[in-house]
Formats: sequence, structure tokens, C-alpha cells
Amino acid sequence: MSRHLVFDRSLLELDSLVRRGYQHSWTDCRHLHLLPSSLIPPDLSELSTCILTVCRHNRPVILLGGAHSLKLGLSRFLIDLIERHLITHLATNGSGLIHDFELALVGSTSEDVAQWLKVGQFGLWQETSRLNDIICQAAQRGEGLGEAVGRTIEEEHFPHRDLSIAAACWRSGTPLTCHVTIGADIIHTHPNCDGAALGQTSYTDFLIFARAVQDLEGGVFLNVGSAVTGPEVFLKALSMARNVARQQGQEVRHFTTAVFDLAPLPEDWRNRTFTKEEAWYYYRPWKTLLNRAVADGGQSFYIHGDFRDTIPALWHLLVSADQEQPRA
Repeated sequence: MSRHLVFDRSLLELDSLVRRGYQHSWTDCRHLHLLPSSLIPPDLSELSTCILTVCRHNRPVILLGGAHSLKLGLSRFLIDLIERHLITHLATNGSGLIHDFELALVGSTSEDVAQWLKVGQFGLWQETSRLNDIICQAAQRGEGLGEAVGRTIEEEHFPHRDLSIAAACWRSGTPLTCHVTIGADIIHTHPNCDGAALGQTSYTDFLIFARAVQDLEGGVFLNVGSAVTGPEVFLKALSMARNVARQQGQEVRHFTTAVFDLAPLPEDWRNRTFTKEEAWYYYRPWKTLLNRAVADGGQSFYIHGDFRDTIPALWHLLVSADQEQPRA
């Protein structure tokens, strides 16, 4: 036992999602639609060609993103790419899985943080606490966190499971891994949260992710709006993969990385080396994914823009071309 005082979670009062309200509903989820060529961002066409080539040669396409794509109503675009096997591994953080779970369960998600924080009710919702029960059961089975949530949503026929990326991954057999930061997600505040089970299931997901990175030679890694978790998780997994590959006389260095984000990188980012005196040096997506990870034989892309534009544009390019070109 710790010699320090700990918070007594039994004193907490959970309220219902019915009273919470929401900022994103299933009706806000955008339908699939093709785009005019004028809306295709620079470099995206080249990246989509690379992804299609990778898929035709049965190499992996790993996408790691936070919750922003889901909260912007882009679930259907990701689900369609999963079902077409144009994404072979999907990864997210704890927030991404929570929003996906709530959307599938009640058809809405995302609360007014300022409103509920004032009265000490932010994140403390009864229905969402079910996730902690799923996590405990998953730990007993030795199952990963993302896999367990996707299976539960699908097997229990959640009302809006057609909008769940977790359920789509379960149906298609695509790995979904969830990379949790302890204390960062609302379910960590709930009385039924088991830290050991949470750590075990998320660590299982990390090992699943690291195993996928072992096969990344000739593949693609996409980082969608994750400024810290994505680059840091990928960095460790890549080092693990290269360590094993080196011992076996193999390599994991000829692959493509791409970062989708809102920050406008300097136009000459490919040819620059930022110093520690420059703020960009501390921007992990550039330093880790666009630079260090591909320094020994890979290539990288930076797709700047609103996800509501860039993700549908990527989907448009991939689906339009995929329908015309058979796989090897």
C-alpha cells in the first residue's frame, strides 16, 4: 500500500448520458461521396498511389489516429477503407475508442466539457463505465483492448454499430489497437476502473501493434492528427521491430510514412534540419515520422488541411483507383 493519501472513488456519483447531452450525433456522420479534383490536396495523389501499390503487393497499411476524425463525422470513410482492406491495421488512443463506443451505443458522443467541469460531472457517466467492465473481462481472456470493445459492440448488436470503427475491425478481422495514457480518459475516473486490467489490455494492444510494425518493410504508416501518442508509440515499436530484424539479417526501413495535420509546416520541411532553438524541432510528427523513421531508405508525406477535407479526399482517390485495378 502507498504511504500517501489516495482518492476515494466510492464517493463519486455517476450520472446518465441521457442528461449529459452531446456535441456529435450519428446524424452528423457524413455519407460517402466522391469529390471534384480541385479539392484534392497536394501530395495526396502520390500518397494514394503508393498505398494502392502497397495493397496490391499485400504489404501493410497501418493508420493511427486520435478521436478527431470520429468527432468530425468521418467514421464511414474509415470503415469503408477497413472493409476494402485498404487499411490493414487501425490504431487509436483511449479517447478514440470511448467516442466510438458511445456513438455505437447511444448514437451520440462528445460532451460540453466546460459545462460539466464546473459542477464536477465531466466524464462521470454511467453508460460509458461499461467499458471498464469490458476491459476487466478482456484481461481475464488475455484479449487486447480494441479487439474486446469491437467484439462486444458487434456481438451485442449495439444500435449504431454500423458507425463503429471497432465493430468494423472485428467483423473484417482487422486488428484495432488502443494505446492508452493512464489518467487521460474519462473512464479512468470511474469507480469500476481496474488499472491493472487497463494496463494489461492496452499493453497487449501495443505488442499487437509492434508485431504489425515488424512487417512494415514495403508498407505505409499513416498518422492522422496524433501529435504525441502516434509518433511515440510508433517510435518504440519501430525500434523493437528493427532490433529483431537485425538479428535475423533483415531490414525494416523501406516504407512510407504520412502525417495528416492542421499545422502548416514550412514549405521546405523535407530539406531542413530544425535546431533545438526552433519550435518545430519539438513537433514529434515531423521529427519522428517525417524525418528519423524514414532516414535510412523510406519516404514521407505531409498532408496539411482540415480532416473533413483530407480524409474524404484520400478515400476518394483510393476507392476510385481500387475499383479499376485488380490486386496481385
